[in-house]
Amino acid sequence: MSSKRTPTINDVATRAGVSKKTVSRVINSSPMLKPQTREKVEKVIAELGYVPNPQARALALRRNFVLGLLYDNPNAQTILNFQQGVLDAIRDTEFALVVRPVDRHSPDMLDDIRDFLEKQRPAGVMILPPISENDAIAELCLEQGCGYVRMGSAEFDEPHRLVESNDGEAVGWAVDHLVEQGHRRIALIEGPEGFRSALERRRGFLEGLDRHGIAHDPGLVAKGAYTFESGKAAARALFDRDPRPTAIFACNDEMAAGALHVASERGIAVPRDLSLIGFDDSPTAAHMWPPLTTVSWPITRMANAAAMKLIAPATPEAKPFKFDSSLVQRSSVAPPQKP
Repeated sequence: MSSKRTPTINDVATRAGVSKKTVSRVINSSPMLKPQTREKVEKVIAELGYVPNPQARALALRRNFVLGLLYDNPNAQTILNFQQGVLDAIRDTEFALVVRPVDRHSPDMLDDIRDFLEKQRPAGVMILPPISENDAIAELCLEQGCGYVRMGSAEFDEPHRLVESNDGEAVGWAVDHLVEQGHRRIALIEGPEGFRSALERRRGFLEGLDRHGIAHDPGLVAKGAYTFESGKAAARALFDRDPRPTAIFACNDEMAAGALHVASERGIAVPRDLSLIGFDDSPTAAHMWPPLTTVSWPITRMANAAAMKLIAPATPEAKPFKFDSSLVQRSSVAPPQKP
């Protein structure tokens, strides 16, 4: 029984009339090629049914076909949504995803990341807030010859190494919506210290109040930590105020869920007695009762773009680095009760 010989990279080079190095550059998505050459080689690859050997490619590139996700984030849903976006991007490719949690408070954090990069030799890493804001991590990646993309709420790197969202602006829209409903006594449940997203969302909240001529009351700001329990604690402090707020903006949906829980305990009906808005548009937002008005953070699309910047930087999908959030109106906002 005879079997058809498996085509090699030499076969592709011979039929396309190019060098083996040129074929290798096409396979590895090198930008150092003319479009006509790339198209010709890709056509021959398809005709021959040539499948590159991932082990050989990894050896030649001194990199594995692995994307790393570096994070220190208390919100599990954010991590899950980010992973989904990356997995969508690498589907039908030879790439795999390795998730690496780190402790940003540890004095050994950089050594731990260096050890990960040296052992795993990833093709690139994606870095989530708040550690994405640490320039030392970016410098370490460059030192190790590892590509990286940073996620953030502000522009702190080059576009090909950054995926950014407009958190502050989007929170301003949420404040606009509450004011349009007639609210003036609007409280804020903040995110944790050390997160640029928390700073940007606070900034957007305060600018929204200023835009409508509403004085900032420090007593209507409560600390949170992007967790359900911290949302409960913050809501208790806000509900103890006299008069209490008629509306709350929470810097993520988990904290908004905590606030809703405490409101129910105290007999405060949402939205009749209290309007409530969150941030993320996580599954929690649509499943709670009443369904939560929230800012939709396009984390899955952002993750997809981050992965494409690493695995196919020359493609249109890898070009965007700014993603706009949007306000999703549900049933947790209504005009305030008249005295």
